[in-house]
Amino acid sequence: MTLSNSQLIKAGAALALFSLATSCGDGSSASGTQTGSQGGSAGTGSGAGGTASGGGAGGQSSVLNGTPVDLGSAKTFVILAESGISTVPTAAVTGNVGISPAAATFITGFSLSADATNVFSSSPQITGKVYASDYTPPTPSNLTTAIADMQTAFADAAGRAPGVTEMGAGNIGGMTIAPGVYQWGTGVLIPSDVTLNGTAADVWIFQIAQNLTMASSTKIILAGGALSKNVFWQVSGLVDLGTTAHCEGVVLTKTSITLRTGASINGRLFAQTAANLDGSTVVEPAP
Repeated sequence: MTLSNSQLIKAGAALALFSLATSCGDGSSASGTQTGSQGGSAGTGSGAGGTASGGGAGGQSSVLNGTPVDLGSAKTFVILAESGISTVPTAAVTGNVGISPAAATFITGFSLSADATNVFSSSPQITGKVYASDYTPPTPSNLTTAIADMQTAFADAAGRAPGVTEMGAGNIGGMTIAPGVYQWGTGVLIPSDVTLNGTAADVWIFQIAQNLTMASSTKIILAGGALSKNVFWQVSGLVDLGTTAHCEGVVLTKTSITLRTGASINGRLFAQTAANLDGSTVVEPAP
């Protein structure tokens, strides 16, 4: 049978609509499978080399290009702590360092030299200035504001609505993680390299109810244009970076931060108790 031109056109249109419907159906199914494997159950997300995505579930897509945590005046510091900052020399710190309400005597291992104004001091291990609560005004009031801003930033990060919870049952080693807000009611262990894959506009917030522990020689790797200034580790327990481990992002902890021998971070260390370095490298992120 020979079809007329009009019949051929109608048949072609029907075939195109069928193909489009089939394609959309396949895509929805794949998306549903991906969301289910990441969002709820730890089993699927815990495998080494797995991929985790914050997008497309529970309104999470709104943070993919979302608002970074506002650090306020704390942003002028690369290390900010309340009770102590110590190092086993030689550390290499790029950026300003501050402590309050503790005094300058609680900054140890840096061989500080006070400026003639006594507003700040310097150290051969620090490319930047060191500020303490007992230095000459306006340093004390500036530090009080910075500490308050650090605490506000911690609360801000903790208050973001999570899109993914309990991923990997707290073990995220080997994963590639898309932008989003991730929450754990436990600690988080990083026993092998983790990749954060996204653009320069994307934001990652990790809400951790207990400790954050990076094993020795592990790395946080940024891919796809991701920036360390947009990565936030909000930790209610302590933070421990193992020997020669490397982290990326802003660490906001309710307690202490320890960088073991040769560990490094491209980011900021904000501790509501103490920050302890051991021959470590700390570099503030690019603006």
